[in-house]
Amino acid sequence: MTGLVKPTSGAAFVQGLDICKEMDKVYTSMGVCPQHDLLWETLTGREHLLFYGRLKNLKGFDLNQAVDESLQNVNLFKGEFANKLAGKYSGGMKRRLSVAISLIGNPKVVYMDEPSTGLDPASRMNLWTVIRRAKRHIAIILTTHSMEEAEFLCDRLGIFVDGRLKCIGNPKELKGRYGGSYVFTMTTSSEHEQDVEMLVQDFSPNAKKIYHIGGTQKFEIPKEQVRISEVFQLVEKAKSSFKVLAWGLAETSLEDVFIKVAGSAQGF
Repeated sequence: MTGLVKPTSGAAFVQGLDICKEMDKVYTSMGVCPQHDLLWETLTGREHLLFYGRLKNLKGFDLNQAVDESLQNVNLFKGEFANKLAGKYSGGMKRRLSVAISLIGNPKVVYMDEPSTGLDPASRMNLWTVIRRAKRHIAIILTTHSMEEAEFLCDRLGIFVDGRLKCIGNPKELKGRYGGSYVFTMTTSSEHEQDVEMLVQDFSPNAKKIYHIGGTQKFEIPKEQVRISEVFQLVEKAKSSFKVLAWGLAETSLEDVFIKVAGSAQGF
């Protein structure tokens, strides 16, 4: 889709242009943010954007305006950040610059591969906000292993397993389709793990254990079989019999959906 590898079969179109035959024209309306930062350490952030802006046929005033807007969008405009060598940028600044490069020139479609990889929580949230704001006017195709990133950014999700598309829909649809359950988590000392299993059986005979490590156990509980108030009552009662270090009851997460789809596809 990005033109780095020649398609072996099939067809795809961007703005009505065939990526097999008219890729040179597609490049002017396309942006790419790879997983690893492809930056020149001896160029500044502004110089990077000037270079890539020229590749998008921007010139003169339009080019300078687009560069300034891009720097502002990713919080690299203030201070000396814009004129600082990319080699001296932090990891978060490099990712933000890579995203800015992919978005300059108002492309019609942008491909992003794990844009927030390796960032601290604050930098990650800042970058997600930039991407979320940009998707109002741009079609963004994003690949990621982070379900948190997918849920925050994506309007429509597809889960691939072994190169095959297994499901597609918005996050709420996928949770409803593959969820339909609560996830009950409890952490105790290892000698009370059997007590936890018995507790869960009391309020949900059809509960399924989905995770177990070091005294922490997770169970998938069908929603129709349990009342939240009953769970709280039984847990409070159990605390008088053995020590509960931590526990929780949550809706099915997107990560649980991913694990379920991938596991069923691979026969787990």
